[in-house]
Amino acid sequence: MTWNKLIVAIALLTLSACAQIRATGDLGLIIERGTGSLQIIETTTRTSLARVTGLGDLSHASAVYSRDERYAYIFGRDGGLTKVDMLGQKIVARTLQAGNSIGGAISQDGKLVAVSNYKPGGVRIFDADTLEPVADIPAIGADGERSKTVGLVDAPGQRFVFSLYDAGETWIVDMSNRDKPAITKLRDVGKLPYDGLITPDGRWYIAGLFGEDGMAMVDLWQSDYAVRRILDGYGRGEKAMPVYKMPHLEGWAMADGHAFMPAIGHHEVLVAKEGSWKEVDRIAVHGQPVFVMARPDGRQIWVNFAFPDNDTIQVIDVPTRQIIKTLKPGPAVLHMEFTPRGEEVWLSVRDDNRVIIYDTATFQEKGRLPVQKPSGIFFTARAHRIGL
Repeated sequence: MTWNKLIVAIALLTLSACAQIRATGDLGLIIERGTGSLQIIETTTRTSLARVTGLGDLSHASAVYSRDERYAYIFGRDGGLTKVDMLGQKIVARTLQAGNSIGGAISQDGKLVAVSNYKPGGVRIFDADTLEPVADIPAIGADGERSKTVGLVDAPGQRFVFSLYDAGETWIVDMSNRDKPAITKLRDVGKLPYDGLITPDGRWYIAGLFGEDGMAMVDLWQSDYAVRRILDGYGRGEKAMPVYKMPHLEGWAMADGHAFMPAIGHHEVLVAKEGSWKEVDRIAVHGQPVFVMARPDGRQIWVNFAFPDNDTIQVIDVPTRQIIKTLKPGPAVLHMEFTPRGEEVWLSVRDDNRVIIYDTATFQEKGRLPVQKPSGIFFTARAHRIGL
């Protein structure tokens, strides 16, 4: 081979390699709940890049990302913890760590993955690289009984926070020393905490209560972790309706110095002032809210609903707290996800086997993807946000 031909060959190989290079910041995944699979997608081109199969029961699945956005950790209902390579588009590790799992979180330094379990009740923590076990924390309440765990989030200081559904407790686990987890147990926070959220600054952990009207709040900046009750009796004097689907608290919204929260058993979004946490307003909506999500700039709140109203989306204008748009994407809108800067929102429409993409300024449809029984949508920008 002549020198010139060698140069050309090297140049062609370099161009070919460059053409295959892809960054992670524009990626995401969509759970296909009925088939134990997921689609890896790109947001800018609104395209599906690959389907990954073999993830088990994804009927109630969630995901978190490694800090470099390269890997997704999928938490399946069957107790499966699966590590997926977003660039390699394949499973790189998987373990069946429990019998019934409800979600998970990744630590502040990205080195630990925690899983919240119904069966057996408790939290198990794994090495993020290898998925080797690091800690097993049985959720045994003050009554001596094992409890389902819910509302697991990561918190600053290498901590995980979660609640015990049956025992009515909230626990904080400090994993600064991974060999000796330090556990603080807050007793009697309220009846049946069913899920939890942490504010974007990592200060306030709020557990919603299914057994009573109100919420339990923990200030994670205070060393004694004193529990405070907020929004007590928000349904007093009203007849609660049957609850067909629990709200998802990680979808609660913080915007304009206020928290926008779903009222369980009522067709309302509650508004509380951050800091005082007193109710300042309530917004009548189409049905029982499931996700109440803020656009990244905080100007809009998007709300979806439980059955039988789950074909509808409503958009609330934050400054006026008025509903400015009602959309009908299709039957069973299960999940919403904003692009990182909020110009679009992706909606999973389970019973139409599609994901619809809307412009959040004009509310016009921008695209759609065929997806088998879609549920959760998770973009890689979540890697850099507390509690997601």
